[in-house]
Amino acid sequence: MNSGKQSVEKPVNSVGLSHDEIKRYSRHLIMPEVGMRGQRKLKAAGVLIVGAGGLGSPLALYLAAAGVGHLGLVDYDVVDSTNLQRQVIHGTGDIGRLKIESAGDRLRDMNPYIKIDTYKELLCSENALEILGGYDLVVDGTDNFPTRYLLNDACVILKKPYIFGGIFRFDGQVSVFCTEDGPCYRCLFNHPPSPGSVPSCAEGGVLGILPGTIGTIQATEAIKIILGLESSLAGKLLIYNALEMDFRFVKIRKDPDCPVCGDHPTIRDLIDYEEFCRMPAHDHSAWAKRHDELGVPSITPKQLKQRLENGDRICLLDIREPHELEISQIQEIKSIHIPRNEVLERMNELDTSQDVVVFCRFGLQSIKTVRQLQDHGFKKLYNLEGGINRWAADVDPSLPLY
Repeated sequence: MNSGKQSVEKPVNSVGLSHDEIKRYSRHLIMPEVGMRGQRKLKAAGVLIVGAGGLGSPLALYLAAAGVGHLGLVDYDVVDSTNLQRQVIHGTGDIGRLKIESAGDRLRDMNPYIKIDTYKELLCSENALEILGGYDLVVDGTDNFPTRYLLNDACVILKKPYIFGGIFRFDGQVSVFCTEDGPCYRCLFNHPPSPGSVPSCAEGGVLGILPGTIGTIQATEAIKIILGLESSLAGKLLIYNALEMDFRFVKIRKDPDCPVCGDHPTIRDLIDYEEFCRMPAHDHSAWAKRHDELGVPSITPKQLKQRLENGDRICLLDIREPHELEISQIQEIKSIHIPRNEVLERMNELDTSQDVVVFCRFGLQSIKTVRQLQDHGFKKLYNLEGGINRWAADVDPSLPLY
């Protein structure tokens, strides 16, 4: 299936290749599908990569190596040691640096013949059209639904191809949306999932090499679009499972009733995507603070430590998965361990006469559990702010962070 073929047509006759570039790209130039004209197309093209993390790393590395002449990187985050298991564009010496600075330096070292622009910005409805407008196509290296819908709608408005990628644990997905005749992301996912129903990679984990596979496929699709090659993933969703080494394809049809790209669109301007998805797009989101903390009593690790030292009767409820107990446990008092998905079935095990402090890894899933227990009549509930990782940082540094 090749619904929605689209190439990046730009004048390339004036784009030259130096002798050094011809040598660098010689393995491309001897391929009839690329040749000198195709390599000039690559040099003339601009690709915006949103996210310089797991997917953005292989994306940026391979597009730079291929000679895409103008790369844009959007990211506001800094490199953390937990990134290095999969974000291969960064190194140990980059910990604490802005990801766009670390990635930019690596790409300029890899290929001095290309232009790298970086944007230390939170992509939002106010700046998306301006930033995306300077590029020929957009590749998604993010991990949240509000940004995916934002990128999709902006690409429909701007008539630019949008290359989607998603990863979780052992599973990955790739598709090409917003081509001339093809479907958009909303044609496949008209509505976002309910808040909390789909955990992030930070909550559920991801096999370190998975973003390498998915990001490389995204880069392949970008290069094929630039070269104008016939075959692409437009109109298809590639579904990959690394555990079984299984590739499957699902056909996607353009939805005539799609509110963005359909026959009678109702969304013509960018909207508030955090409100639309009922979830935050990033760590700095005011929406996240407003909605996650509303109505949830909380306690800091230091406050909890003080209450334990005072002899207060407190029940600690650890809702992490069983394998996480091997990583770290709070030693000051015995915890009751009930995995998050079993809490409502086993809530009779909780002592309602005591204050119950619920904790997880980061203090996010525990917020949802506190709300669930509140809905079932529990009153003496607290969420441990920052989870066991903040306990390790503020109270017991002998515990590892993960």
